[in-house]
Amino acid sequence: MDSPTSETTPPPAPVTGPFVGAIDEGTTSARFIIFRAGTDEIVCYHQIEVESIFQKEGWCEQDPMAIVNTVNECIAGACMKLVAVGGKVEDIITIGITNQRESTVVWDRISGQPLVNAIIWLDNRTTSTVEELLETIPNNARNINYLRPLCGLPLSPYFSGVKLRWLRDNVPVVSQAMEKGTAMFGTIDTWLMYNLTGGKEGGVHKTDVTNASRTMLMNIETLQWDPNLLKFFGLPKSILPEICSSAEFYGNIAQGVLKGISISSDLGDQQAALVGQQCLSKGQAKATYGTGCFLLYNTGPSIVHSQHGLLTTVGYQLGRKATPFYALEGSVSIAGAAFNWLRDNMNIIQNSGQIEAMASTVDNSLDVYFVPAFNGLYAPYWNQDARGVICGLSEETTSEHIVRATLEAVCFQVRDILDSMHKDCKIPLAKLMVDGGMTVNNLFLQLQSDLVGIQVLRAKIAETTALGAAMAAYKAVEGRYSMEAPLSKSGPREAIKPSINSTERNLRYQKWKMAIERSLNWETSSLPQGEREAFDGA
Repeated sequence: MDSPTSETTPPPAPVTGPFVGAIDEGTTSARFIIFRAGTDEIVCYHQIEVESIFQKEGWCEQDPMAIVNTVNECIAGACMKLVAVGGKVEDIITIGITNQRESTVVWDRISGQPLVNAIIWLDNRTTSTVEELLETIPNNARNINYLRPLCGLPLSPYFSGVKLRWLRDNVPVVSQAMEKGTAMFGTIDTWLMYNLTGGKEGGVHKTDVTNASRTMLMNIETLQWDPNLLKFFGLPKSILPEICSSAEFYGNIAQGVLKGISISSDLGDQQAALVGQQCLSKGQAKATYGTGCFLLYNTGPSIVHSQHGLLTTVGYQLGRKATPFYALEGSVSIAGAAFNWLRDNMNIIQNSGQIEAMASTVDNSLDVYFVPAFNGLYAPYWNQDARGVICGLSEETTSEHIVRATLEAVCFQVRDILDSMHKDCKIPLAKLMVDGGMTVNNLFLQLQSDLVGIQVLRAKIAETTALGAAMAAYKAVEGRYSMEAPLSKSGPREAIKPSINSTERNLRYQKWKMAIERSLNWETSSLPQGEREAFDGA
């Protein structure tokens, strides 16, 4: 006999639209997420890992066609799940794109095929290119900030313009295509959009202001490609996509399950998270913890040129005629990636689920400080020759202390950036919005609050990057939609408050600074000539 429960419990109601989709193409995985329009409610999603290729030390590539195929699989998988829960694909009114920034793709205009693997943002091969470009700066100044007034960025291997110059100088098929006018360039958003809208059969060649602001080729004031920057890098304008706002009609999807549906937003992943966290007013800031860690501070319509090692970038422009909002950004290259190193290289942990439990078995790091500068330090130091160090080891140090010190390393790097933001903007933050994979770790968030001395507010959902793209896409098709309106009915965010005093906080930060000093200039190329010759002859 059936139980009363089985007789009286109705079947779940089918989900109803309208829906907005978001492609989130990251460094390690791609996903397609379907949201209920105008909310942070995730109806379903599909995610697939993306493989990276490491041909040489410091190099990181990905197969551009594999990226496209993976995204298409994610779209198909999520749509199958939508139908399985009673939804209709035709109720997806539009989609948006968010992507790993700076990663560089060059393809052939005639065949639509990539000419070379994508060079990923964290690839460090272009260090020599930066050195060569520094030699071209007038008066032998070798000033990495020479182009900042135009593009807001320092000369660094990080940015797309430097990667493009390396490809021009080192890959004959790319340089020949540039000379013939058959080369096309795009960051990952542009490459995906080109393929989704038809590829060589009429696919659009577009990007948005946030992604363009990470190339070193766009003028930060005019929001257009700058002839002086192109001349400096020796690159033809013919390879570049059209720059659009972050929320407007880009084109329609040409084939597949979403055929005919519009693409209506495009934002780099960190700017998308700024929108998804609703940091839409001047003075608000967010931190996203993933492979790296990225902090963005909304400076409103004003361009703030940092004097303390931060980047000036476009935060978003929500419509072709909308006022662009700018941001200061601090980038930490190694955050979650440090735990991959503990797992894959050191065998200290077996999986990320162990991190909080191991670090919680000790009360402190026992004065161990870990600077994970595996490929140099990003903001605010911008030191390519820094390398990782672990300081303060003693006979009592255990694996648990090193795991805890690794958590603290991410927190200290965030404080480095927040201190620089305070110096540039003169307004101290009262709270920091946080998102990303590491924020599921409660101990980590407590350490972050303790070591920066402000409240930390965890996002209601982990997928704020995709949410930002969905919000911007919905704004493009539904002009009355308020981006500041509450997204969730589940109440306020959880706030984590500091639990240590400023004396302890500052003492620990001073020791972190000592560890930073020990990490700098470890590459032999940074030694004076006489010392370098002695080193080479040893």
